[in-house]
Amino acid sequence: MTQPKTESQVIAGKAKPRGRFPHYKRAGDFIFVSGTSSRRADNSFVGVEVDEMGATNLDIRAQTRAVIDNIADILQEAGASLDDLVEMSAYLVNMNDFAGYNETYADYFTESGPTRTTVAVHQLPHPHLLIEIKAVAYKPL
Repeated sequence: MTQPKTESQVIAGKAKPRGRFPHYKRAGDFIFVSGTSSRRADNSFVGVEVDEMGATNLDIRAQTRAVIDNIADILQEAGASLDDLVEMSAYLVNMNDFAGYNETYADYFTESGPTRTTVAVHQLPHPHLLIEIKAVAYKPL
C-alpha cells in the first residue's frame, strides 16, 4: 500500500504566517489552506484605512475579496484553483458584516461551489481584521 503524498509550503511573496505553520498542506488529493486574511506581504491590510487622526475605517467587502484572492494565489501554488474548493470556513469578528461578506462571496461562488460554514469569533490576530477564511480543496495528483 502506498502512502499519500504530503507536502507543505510557505509561499514567497505572501504574508508570512504569524506562527510555525504553512500556507497550505497537501495530503494526497486534498489541499488544506491555513486561515487566510487580507494581510499583505508587507504586513499592511487590504480594506483598512486610517486617517491622520487615527480613525479607522474597515471594509468587509474589500477584506473578503482580498482573502478569497489570497486563497486563490495559495491554491495556484499548490496546482489548484478556486474551482477545486470543496469546503470553506469563515470567521467574522462581527455578524453585522455578514451581508457584505456574503455579497462579495457570491461574486466568486454559486450553489455549486464549496460547502461553507460562517461563525462569529471574539477576535482575530490583529484588530484591523474583520474576516479570516480556511479552506479545503480536492485536486487529484
